[in-house]
Amino acid sequence: MEPSPVIALIGNPNAGKSSLFNQLTGLRQKTGNFPGVTVDKKSGTWPIDTQTIATVVDLPGIYSIYPKSLDEQIVTDILANPDHPDYPDVAVVVIDASNLHRNLLLFTQVADLGVPVVLALNMLDVARQEGKDVNAVRLAMLLNVPVVRINARTGEGLNQLTKAVVEQIQQPSVSGELFFDPAQEAPGLITDTKDQYKLTNNYLALQYVIQHDGFTFLNRQQQLGLDTIIDEHQFNERTFQAGETIARYKSIATIVDTVIENRRVSNRPTWSRKLDRVLLHPIWGYTIFLFILLLIFQAIFAWAQPFMDGIDAGVAWLNGQLKESLPAGPLTDLLTDGILAGIGGILVFIPQIAFLFLLVSLLEESGYMSRVMVIMDRIMRKFGLNGRSVVPLISGVACAVPAIMATRSIGTRRDRLITILVTPLMSCSARLPIYTILIALVVPSHRVLGVFNLQGLALMALYLLGLVSALLAAYVLKLFLHSKERSFFIMELPTFKLPRWNHVALTVWESVRAFVWEAGRVILAISIILWVLASYGPGDAMNQAETQARQQSTGVSTEELQNRIASERLEASYAGVFGHFIEPAIRPLGYDWKIGIALLSSFAAREVFVGTMSTIYSIGDGADEEGTTIRERLRQERNPQTGGPMYTPALAWSLLVFYVFAMMCMSTLAATQRETKSWKWPAVQLIYMMTLAYVSAFATYQLMH
Repeated sequence: MEPSPVIALIGNPNAGKSSLFNQLTGLRQKTGNFPGVTVDKKSGTWPIDTQTIATVVDLPGIYSIYPKSLDEQIVTDILANPDHPDYPDVAVVVIDASNLHRNLLLFTQVADLGVPVVLALNMLDVARQEGKDVNAVRLAMLLNVPVVRINARTGEGLNQLTKAVVEQIQQPSVSGELFFDPAQEAPGLITDTKDQYKLTNNYLALQYVIQHDGFTFLNRQQQLGLDTIIDEHQFNERTFQAGETIARYKSIATIVDTVIENRRVSNRPTWSRKLDRVLLHPIWGYTIFLFILLLIFQAIFAWAQPFMDGIDAGVAWLNGQLKESLPAGPLTDLLTDGILAGIGGILVFIPQIAFLFLLVSLLEESGYMSRVMVIMDRIMRKFGLNGRSVVPLISGVACAVPAIMATRSIGTRRDRLITILVTPLMSCSARLPIYTILIALVVPSHRVLGVFNLQGLALMALYLLGLVSALLAAYVLKLFLHSKERSFFIMELPTFKLPRWNHVALTVWESVRAFVWEAGRVILAISIILWVLASYGPGDAMNQAETQARQQSTGVSTEELQNRIASERLEASYAGVFGHFIEPAIRPLGYDWKIGIALLSSFAAREVFVGTMSTIYSIGDGADEEGTTIRERLRQERNPQTGGPMYTPALAWSLLVFYVFAMMCMSTLAATQRETKSWKWPAVQLIYMMTLAYVSAFATYQLMH
């Protein structure tokens, strides 16, 4: 069986590369890491004909083959190494037709490396709005490569693209004459490099010289050998690279003048530019952004509540039915009080997670999120962050792990390190179940000004607290981490577009599936461990606790007696012993030993907190046969010292503030270690965030108590 051909999608940021990837792969896609590095990649299968299924790799967006950051280095690392598993049989270079001059720079560099290329002309509708029309036939003749007109959003032109790719796979061809031949400027340097490393391509030899320190496929001895060649020829990298860029743009200008037709420049700004005058305004831009955030958090509570109530009641009903139909015993208790109670504590939050990603995806699809990054850049710089830090911080609302990996797009080491250290302060989706369950307990569902739900306002306040904390932490870290490097933020604003509902649906599905799958595996394991620890105790302690409870509960109802027995047995279990051991440390925050168990278990993943509480109270409250929901269990919990509700506003807000700041995600610490290649920075991250969480939760409880 012949290996699957690899098709690489290459292009400038916002050229439509990812849209084309979704069109080609649909639901047949997956995420992972490029071999040897922790840069996220998307790949998928594309059935290009009845006999051939290609692997499509969506490479990071770049403006030039010369990288400015670690994720951009990946592209050159692949294209310069034919032995790389992602080296393409065909490179589809996606070009924004409305900005042909700049986009062709990257194309000429990729073509000069000798990779078989298909040029995909995208955004032709935008070009026409600006009075430009591209003659694709003439462009193909001048470049000597296949050129296809497409619309990556609608899928128009995909049949022609498929045909061009198949032809390149069957009979690979390259453009032939180099757009820029470095041997004409430095013949000795190129000849020596080609001879030394058995290369046949002049431009590839130039990349060996200029980028050898960044190539992962070259060993140290090979890199030192290139240093020797550079010294012998007194090669000046910056001067040569600047000359190359100027020469390429001269050739590109001639090509663009030839292929652009019907030029008609209008001085009247388009509706997209008119919107930008408001959305990028130094006052109105932030006002609109805050208003949109407010609407998102209002929708999370208002729209998701009926679905949550249905799931919550369904899990409780199933739990009760299983207890009625299955024979009493440890296995039934494990299934109902352990596994089902823990998993149910997460399933109930699927609607809110889905609505969060739905609304964020709509903002991304429309082009608004790019505007958010631009206006937030103004704030970021005042706190010592690079404008590119906006991308990881916004990504951190979903999950800190890929957000930390996204810092590879930041060019300077200091800005990248600071962004890594503060990104976990952004409230991720794993915190959402904790926020919503505690807010629902202590914040009434009242309307403010007749429009805004008070619970939605509370949720928004927690997210803003995380953002403000991240900025303040970045400012403090800036004072300790000094650097002479200068950072730049360059972003091309895409035009506003109507969301593509199939892409939105795919994003929501992938996000919810990843959340449930990742959380579910951890919760299942912890629920089983926790049930064992809560169901068994040292020696005869649990039987003694039951005997004592019966002796002290004479004259009470059977239901109350069962509740007391269950509670006393839980307290005497291994989990109870461990909870009491750590209780003195958390008592100043208002927490008891049961909450302490949940805090410790959630170090594996924050969202485990809710599942743990569900398991603990399911075991410890003697739940009736019909089952009770997790919110009812928490609401019914009593404080043994006061006799009143355990979850008072002081305790709930203390917990909420604790989880805003707490570093309780082992995966995030592992990602920090991988990206910084040191355990020093994960330790710093853990210590400063946990200290901040403890102090803030202590202050909150003491002030509100």
